[in-house]
Amino acid sequence: MNIVYFGTPAFSVPSLKALLEAGHNIKAVVTKPEADRRAVASPIKTLAEALSLRVIQPHSIRTPEFILEMRDCAPDVIVVTAYGKILPSGLLKLPPLGCINVHASVLPNYRGAAPIQRAIIAGERETGVTTMLMDEGVDTGAVFLIRKTAIDESDTANTLTGRLAALGADLLIETLTGIERGTLKAVAQEGVPSYAPPIGKEDCRILWLRPARDIVNLIRGLCPVPGAFTFINGQRVKILRGAVSNLPNEDHRPGDVVRKDREGLLIAAAGGIVSIEELQPEGKRPMSYREYLRGRVNSKEEILHVG
Repeated sequence: MNIVYFGTPAFSVPSLKALLEAGHNIKAVVTKPEADRRAVASPIKTLAEALSLRVIQPHSIRTPEFILEMRDCAPDVIVVTAYGKILPSGLLKLPPLGCINVHASVLPNYRGAAPIQRAIIAGERETGVTTMLMDEGVDTGAVFLIRKTAIDESDTANTLTGRLAALGADLLIETLTGIERGTLKAVAQEGVPSYAPPIGKEDCRILWLRPARDIVNLIRGLCPVPGAFTFINGQRVKILRGAVSNLPNEDHRPGDVVRKDREGLLIAAAGGIVSIEELQPEGKRPMSYREYLRGRVNSKEEILHVG
């Protein structure tokens, strides 16, 4: 097939590789432009340029000029994998076989921009990927195929993204093969939808009044970026890894430091205690809790204020 590929982050990379390995003809790769001259190129741009593919970075995909550029590419299908913008009607209607999206959830669950992060934050035990025939709604199109995978307690947004990206690449090839052979048709989504809005700054702040398990899920769901954060002695600190401690929370208030020594950095939450394993002070590199405490707490009398 002749394909125009839309993608931006690392999640998009395995699907583009899979298309090339399957022998599809990539007419162009469309990715979001860098924010400024100092910005690093997106993972998909880096790959496309390394493979000498045509790269297009429009500031708007709604202009007549861009639509004409896409028409000149004459794609049989447009494939979209985490591009980051909603395609207008003019693009959706352009390719004969439509626009196919690889979405990182089991639709209609977690429609929207942050399905992986939101699923982990919510404490889900299972998620998956869906291939979908795009329409003008946000992840509302008819579904081709779905593949599910468990969410392990050790999963972070980073590890789950990698696993779903690989799963989505395989599912994309299976979907295109079924379409080419005429054996696969999209069917309407079933069930009550849920939503995965973009992660905002305040979504990242740890609220110690929340249950310990919810806090750990937030840490996992935002790791490594943008990162869940709190303030320790007035300094903003990202918490990169944490776990629910086996110690009971007897008389500690949320945000109290229960322990701060070689045995652990433990912080009280509502109905539990969170063990901080890895953190990153603002402007510093990631470090273990032992490294963090080594230069900050030299005696039992010294205090950490968390909030």
